[in-house]
Amino acid sequence: MRLGRYGDKMASNFWAQRRVLLTGASGLVGSWLVKDLISKDAEPVCLVRDYVPDSLFFLEGLDKKVTIVRGSLSDVSDIGRAINEYETDTVIHLGAQAIVGAANRDPIGTFEANIQGTWNVLEAVRLRDDVVKRAIIASSDKAYGDQKKLPYEEDAPLMGRNPYDCSKSCADLISQCYASTYKLPIAISRCGNFFGGGDLNYSRIVPGTIKALYEGKKPTIRSDGKFVRDYIYVKDAVSAYETLSEKYSEKIRGEAFNFSNEQKMTVLEMVREICRIMGKPEQVEILNQAANEIREQHLSARKARQALGWKSQYTIQQGLAETVEWYAKFFDAKKKARR
Repeated sequence: MRLGRYGDKMASNFWAQRRVLLTGASGLVGSWLVKDLISKDAEPVCLVRDYVPDSLFFLEGLDKKVTIVRGSLSDVSDIGRAINEYETDTVIHLGAQAIVGAANRDPIGTFEANIQGTWNVLEAVRLRDDVVKRAIIASSDKAYGDQKKLPYEEDAPLMGRNPYDCSKSCADLISQCYASTYKLPIAISRCGNFFGGGDLNYSRIVPGTIKALYEGKKPTIRSDGKFVRDYIYVKDAVSAYETLSEKYSEKIRGEAFNFSNEQKMTVLEMVREICRIMGKPEQVEILNQAANEIREQHLSARKARQALGWKSQYTIQQGLAETVEWYAKFFDAKKKARR
C-alpha cells in the first residue's frame, strides 16, 4: 500500500478506488488535485468542457488516466449523469469563471458560471443523495467582501459587492441553503489567491510576472501595488480539498472553512519576491488602474487547524520557488518546440 504525500496511511486508504467527480478538473487547482488523487489510487471522474492543450491536465496526460465526461456546469443533466452512471460518492466542485477582469466585463456570464453552475451541482447532488456521501464546494475569500475586521473568520457576513465577489457570496450562501434545507453532505472551502505551475491566466500577478521576467520584460502591476492579498500555493490547496473530504462528517455539514498559510503580502512584495527568486532586478511598472477591488484581504485558518487538523505545508517563498522552476521548464520546452 502506498502512503499519502504526507505519509498518511489512513488518507491513502480513504482514496483508494474511490470515484470522485471533479468540476473544473482542467484548471489550476483541479489539475494538481487530479494528479494527486491518481497517485493515491483514486478514480477521478472529470467534467470537462474545453480542450486547452497547455493545461497541466492535458499537458501531462492526466486526461488519459481518468474518466472524462464531456459537459458543462450549465447543464444539470450532465452533472447528474456523471454522478449516477459512475456512482461518484464524492463531489468536489471547483469549476468557475475565476478572473476578476472578465467578471467585470461580463457579469451575466460570471453569474451563470459561478452561481447557476453551483446550484446545478447542488441540485444534481440532491437528486442523487443516495449516491453522494460528501460534496465539497469551492467558495473564496472574495465571498466576504470588504470587511473592517481582519483577518476574515468564518462567521463574518458574506457581502461581495463587485461581480466576481458577489458571485462567490451567492454560491456560498446557496450551498449553505442546500445543506440546511435538504440535509445534504456539503462542506465549503474558502481560499485566497491560488498560485502554482500550470496557471495559464497570465493576467494574474504570479504567472504574469514570471512570464514577463522570462521574456526580459518589465512586469506590470494593475493596482498601486499596495493591495494586500492572501496567497496559497496550489499543493496546499490540494491538501485542503482532500482533508475536507476525508474529515467530512455530519458535525460539519453546511460549514465553511478558511484555508491559508496566514502569510499576507502586498502585490508589490509578491512581485519583488519573484524577482529575487529569478535573480532579476526589481523593475516594475505600476499602472494604478485597478477598479472594483478590495484593498486588503487575508484569512484566519484557525478553524481548519482546530476542527480538521489541517495546516499549510508551504511558505509563499517555498511555493514560489517551485512555481518559478515549473515555468522555466515549461517556457524552455515551448521555445524548443518552436525551433
